[in-house]
Amino acid sequence: MTRLAVLGALLALAAGPAAAQSSSDLPPGVFMGGKDLADARAGSYTIDPDHNAVFARVQHIGYSWLVFRFDRASGKLAWDPAAPEKSTLSVAVVVESITSNVKGFASDLAGEQYLKAAKFPEATFVSTAFRRGDAMHGKVDGQLTLMGITKPATFEVELVGAGKGWADKPRLGVHAVAAIDPKDFGLPAVFGKAIEIVVDTEFERAP
Repeated sequence: MTRLAVLGALLALAAGPAAAQSSSDLPPGVFMGGKDLADARAGSYTIDPDHNAVFARVQHIGYSWLVFRFDRASGKLAWDPAAPEKSTLSVAVVVESITSNVKGFASDLAGEQYLKAAKFPEATFVSTAFRRGDAMHGKVDGQLTLMGITKPATFEVELVGAGKGWADKPRLGVHAVAAIDPKDFGLPAVFGKAIEIVVDTEFERAP
């Protein structure tokens, strides 16, 4: 998406809800996403790396939540809106792409003391079931693999928007949250009782 297209989208949002819903306010060929699941067309989708964020929220020894971001992830979604339970998802996150506001801590996190990125360069999630809730929400069960250890995990998923996208590539965007026990993956107790994984991403459909 060009800078002009991004600027147009921001201006449309700033103008208010009514204007934000009008694709006529956007550059030609760019369409605003909507809340209708029917607009999430069937097909094979991939994660758009320019519109993707994977966060880990970790307790800071009982005082607060630290937020770490993984900058690189890829994934494939086979989506069937008529039968969501038949859909499949696989995602891979590059472990060494972790970032932190604490100077130098990202290297420590990726190192041998914690995530061991040299030995286990990717964390993966492979779906085993899609469970639809209401028109905008559902759950995705799957197998999460971190540092060579695989455990079941469930993401609570919300459809943020779906539509024609741009460049003849329909897209859908989701917000997803899961919680894991760090002890299940051999992480030290300093990480607390739970790590929250938050994903905000857009998928674009293959032509």
